[in-house]
Amino acid sequence: MRHRKDGYKLGRKTQHRWALFRNLLVALFRHERIETTEARAKAVRGLADHVVSLAKRENLHARRQVLALVPDPAVVGRVFDTIAARFADRNGGYTRIIKAGVRRGDAAPMVLLELVDRAPAPKEKAKADKKEKPPRSEAGVTGKRKKKEKAAAASA
Repeated sequence: MRHRKDGYKLGRKTQHRWALFRNLLVALFRHERIETTEARAKAVRGLADHVVSLAKRENLHARRQVLALVPDPAVVGRVFDTIAARFADRNGGYTRIIKAGVRRGDAAPMVLLELVDRAPAPKEKAKADKKEKPPRSEAGVTGKRKKKEKAAAASA
């Protein structure tokens, strides 16, 4: 019987499972949004909420407790500096799970696990980073034809 036995085993031994949880937490707090399976997201969502609650306390003991769960000091600093400040007036529910279809290889249900008040990506920067394509008329021009057109343009 599984009475009063909560948690997800995910078909792994304890140390492997905890390594998976730590890696998912690091990725979540680094990128603020990750794509993973539904079972993994449900397993790690409570830990992520707990980490944010600890970070809101802002003392040394809480920082050490978070460092035990999130083994990247740079990410822990980010959790305490920016993420905890963002959730200062919220009393829980720091993550959200959005269904994202199924994985192509094995049809596992995939989800997006993200922080609720995620900062939107700047659209201007994304547009500036895109490489400009030449017009369609010039896109297929190569070899001898290109040299002829350059010579004709230079002589005219």
